[in-house]
Amino acid sequence: MSAVVAAADARRSRVRLFIVTMLFLVTTVNYADRATLSIAGPALSKELNLDPIAMGYVFSAFGWSYVIAQVPGGWLLDRFGSRWVYALSIMIWSLFTVMQGWIGFFGGGAAIGMLFALRFLVGFAEAPSFPANARIVAAWFPGNERGTASAFFNSGQYFATVIFAPLMGWIAHDFGWRYVFYVMGALGMVMGLIWIKTMYGPKDHPAINEAEFDYIKQGGALVDLDGPKDARATDSGPKWNYIAQLLSNRMMLGVYIGQYCINTLTYFFLTWFPVYLVKERGLSILQAGFVATLPALCGVIGGVLGGVISDAILQRTKSLTLARKITIVGGMLLSMVIIGCNYVDTQALVIGFMALAFFGKGIGALGWAVVSDTSPKEAGGVSGGLFNTFGNLSSITTPIIIGYILAATGSFNGALVFVGANALMAAVAYLVIVGKIERVRLKTA
Repeated sequence: MSAVVAAADARRSRVRLFIVTMLFLVTTVNYADRATLSIAGPALSKELNLDPIAMGYVFSAFGWSYVIAQVPGGWLLDRFGSRWVYALSIMIWSLFTVMQGWIGFFGGGAAIGMLFALRFLVGFAEAPSFPANARIVAAWFPGNERGTASAFFNSGQYFATVIFAPLMGWIAHDFGWRYVFYVMGALGMVMGLIWIKTMYGPKDHPAINEAEFDYIKQGGALVDLDGPKDARATDSGPKWNYIAQLLSNRMMLGVYIGQYCINTLTYFFLTWFPVYLVKERGLSILQAGFVATLPALCGVIGGVLGGVISDAILQRTKSLTLARKITIVGGMLLSMVIIGCNYVDTQALVIGFMALAFFGKGIGALGWAVVSDTSPKEAGGVSGGLFNTFGNLSSITTPIIIGYILAATGSFNGALVFVGANALMAAVAYLVIVGKIERVRLKTA
């Protein structure tokens, strides 16, 4: 019997591995584009005379629109499918990234206003990205592989720093901050073209064979999630009362609160972390770009390891609740070591604590796996959009709150306590509010 199973496995194609690799690469470019301002920030803020509070609001511009557009972006995904909505998203956010390099040709308030507006538009354009990732994982992966798949694409947010922080730091140092936006925007446009050429649903992909299709379908993959447009009923779009049903679900509320707290660590890293290294620890922007790679690399390792651990627990215990909660709570508690940076002076220890904190954050960042596990088929995009709305409220509050802390204290000590406290609250949300983790059933009548 085992020989027969092994033979069947050998005949099965592995297209889903290419799909999740594409999600990883697009997510890497996505987060690199989000981080352009943090790398360009020290030189840009000096040129435009921005104080910490003003810089905090500019950092938050992305978050305002990103949050506003989450649910509409999810609706578009459910209505029109992931492939083309995502493709347009990539191309548009890349164009707005390029345009941020132009603000240097303006002065004073006009430059600041244009920078805020362009970051705001980038947020709008990027809104469908993570709900689309969750939908694609739900369509392509059986339940016992979703934790690893989701953790893998989510680790792109850390890998973006590993690859692009040194590159952007070098570009800013040698060519000027404007070229950071030009290069990263152009790279995003190339990625958008590759996406259009290579991404399909399970029923349409030319390389998938019947053995793999049957395997993922029997394992719970929602292979019909993006059916052909002409096969859909005219009223097949998601219903807006689904939002009220999701918000009234205690499990989902706990997941939403947890994601908000988890993302506080993400947005500290994407906005103020390079500034922390330059202003608080005395590094040059070039040095900061290279130093940031170690915590980011630990985030990549932790992210992939978290998915592997969670799926291994699921295989052993058959309990989705235990598999996700143990990993998320453990990772978030480990992330609290970021507060330890306040009590050490040497750069090596600071980077060591940061690396350990982001390793823990990577392990615990399984929220998108939970979304793939729990989202109802008829509203996967809306569910992911709502989840990302709550999670990315932190993209607004984190940079602004830290800006005010810096203005009031002149130090990052309070900022790191704020970030560590949010890691603790994420663990509490999963322990206290989230009960059993299971797929939500909506009333469709």
